[in-house]
Amino acid sequence: MAPPGSSRAAFALLGGVQVTLIFTLAAVAVPLPGIGVEFGVRREELILLSAAYGLTFAGLLLFGGRLADRYGGQRALTAGLLVFGLASAAAPLAPGYGTLLAARLSQGVGAALIAPAAMAVLRTVFPSPAAYGGAMATWGGLSVLGATAGNLLSGVISALLSWRWAFAVPLTVTVAALVLAPRVLPAATGSHSGTGGPEHPARRPRLDLPGALLATAGLASASYGLVLTDAWPWTSGRVLAPLVAGVVLLAMFVGAERRAPDPLLPPRFLLDRRRALGLAATALTAAGTATVFVLFSLHLQDERGWSALRTSAAFVPFAVALLASGRVAGRLIGRYGAPVVTGAGLAVGAVGLVLLALLGMNGTVPYAYGLLPGFVLLATGVAASFAGAAVLATDRVPAERTGLAGGVHNTAMETGPTVVFALVLGVGGDTASLAVTAALFGTAALALRLA
Repeated sequence: MAPPGSSRAAFALLGGVQVTLIFTLAAVAVPLPGIGVEFGVRREELILLSAAYGLTFAGLLLFGGRLADRYGGQRALTAGLLVFGLASAAAPLAPGYGTLLAARLSQGVGAALIAPAAMAVLRTVFPSPAAYGGAMATWGGLSVLGATAGNLLSGVISALLSWRWAFAVPLTVTVAALVLAPRVLPAATGSHSGTGGPEHPARRPRLDLPGALLATAGLASASYGLVLTDAWPWTSGRVLAPLVAGVVLLAMFVGAERRAPDPLLPPRFLLDRRRALGLAATALTAAGTATVFVLFSLHLQDERGWSALRTSAAFVPFAVALLASGRVAGRLIGRYGAPVVTGAGLAVGAVGLVLLALLGMNGTVPYAYGLLPGFVLLATGVAASFAGAAVLATDRVPAERTGLAGGVHNTAMETGPTVVFALVLGVGGDTASLAVTAALFGTAALALRLA
């Protein structure tokens, strides 16, 4: 248990690390064209570079959660920070495309260890169910905050300095976390505290290496195939080969988990109705946010001729509304319950998406009328949705499976944008994509209302 008075410092440290993980995901989004010019690489290579971090991050999260449950959140967190920090130090020094790609892949490996381990340690900081639920309500909004910060700061940094300086953020946070963690985080007290330990070796879950390999390869391959739909049609061999391979590997993973004595992802873990709804809301909310960031980053620069710096500034009201809504989401969950707040957040977000679809893509409508209202409503909705969904996804999870819950929750957050974004872009233009995303938000809000 955390010493009295230390819970806020511990949460600030772990939360700062979580924000940085998602910040790093978006760190190369805005400066990507400049990287292509500097290294002289083709569009498909830039697509792989953009997706590399997310591929290893999402693919290894389940295994990272298992490692956190087996060896303890503290150990997994430290190991992940070391890998993530070394990769973040190598990325800005990359002399060429191959080195930068390897660094981004390695960052994802470290992040896959850190994310579920941080949630496992968080369980020891807030051991009571009520305190942990309140912490998760705030935790749920950190990822979208990180994505927003990544889009904002990457444009500013690349415009004023260089894209290489964007990696100073994850490197600095990693070094600070390694130095401060022994001082502010609770000491490991055993596997059932969420930090693991030698006291209960018989209760440690097995590693399930076959399941880990199949899940990692399947998620990475399928995600890569979906990412490639940005440049090639669905019927292209470049898309179908990794997509089909990923689906086959994931089907093999499901079969293997049913036979495994200690599966990486127990099938019953996803049968809890509240948890399933929370994971679905997490995936959809992350997808909606990512869709808006990508579409409007391109629209403002390509269609309206805005600079990267001005484009980043356009998302500042989004960040402000996100922070303001996130501050009250926890109290609303305590009063009305996580399902109600999650559903209401999705409904408000759907209205914001409709406004962006009707007005935001119209270059003749001023920013104050065309984009600002939609950005504010969407940010308000996704902050509430993320907060409530995080509570639903981790509710009633045994302490010894906190790492697993963290891995599944973050997997939904990472794979949701890839899957939904690829599907909605296939319906037509940007306006249609926003409209379909709004419809998905509304459908999910109705499902939560009826649950």
